Amino acid sequence: MISLKSPREIKLMREAGRVVAEVLAALSEKTKPGITTEELDAIAEETILRNNAIPAFKGYGGGRGRPAFPASICASVNDEVVHGVPGRRILKEGDILSIDVGVVKDGYVGDAAKTLPVGRISPEAARLIKICREALDRGIQAVRPGGKLSDVSRAIQQHAEANGCSVVRKLVGHGIGTEMHEAPQIPNYVAAEFPVVTLKPGMTLAIEPMINQGTHRVKTESNGWTVVTEDGKLSAHFEHTVAVTREGAEVLTLP
Repeated sequence: MISLKSPREIKLMREAGRVVAEVLAALSEKTKPGITTEELDAIAEETILRNNAIPAFKGYGGGRGRPAFPASICASVNDEVVHGVPGRRILKEGDILSIDVGVVKDGYVGDAAKTLPVGRISPEAARLIKICREALDRGIQAVRPGGKLSDVSRAIQQHAEANGCSVVRKLVGHGIGTEMHEAPQIPNYVAAEFPVVTLKPGMTLAIEPMINQGTHRVKTESNGWTVVTEDGKLSAHFEHTVAVTREGAEVLTLP
């Protein structure tokens, strides 16, 4: 069931989103060759706690042989699509790093992600980041009351594929609110198996294109969390939490 948020709830989600944006801004400044992903995670957790919020990812999930997620951010490098586990890996010149941040503040969740260059990167990597960021923008622009969720999916898919990239199909965006993952699922491609969803004011959506240089196929590593491209080529990820309004869309994960 898709929940519609009241103006009061959206205000609370906007505040959670502000914390997410502050974390991403801090990590964007610190993402340079020589830093480790666990150092970035420590910065993120300190920033979240200082804002009287809780890391939404830390301790999330687990079960069926998979441990709970151990960190406050997902830090995915190069061919890692999502759910990269921070650790002692040292970032080097030319890497790209996708950082996903979720926080809970006053009972409501904010969730956003961005892909960053580490120092000077290749033109191909920079192009992938640009296409993914634009795909998110296209998806958000397609949000309008009375429209279909598939309009969002189509806008993302068309932009990625028109630029020679592929859209990850195994992973999707999601509704969001008092829980990290709520209905509906938000695929980044159009497919008949997904139900028709009409967008209504009060819906809150985490829209998150995951775009690959090569094949859309992915696999999960032995830690049970980190998803990588099947062909080892680069992947980029951008995300915003968005509220459907009477006028269109409001991005809630902004400074």
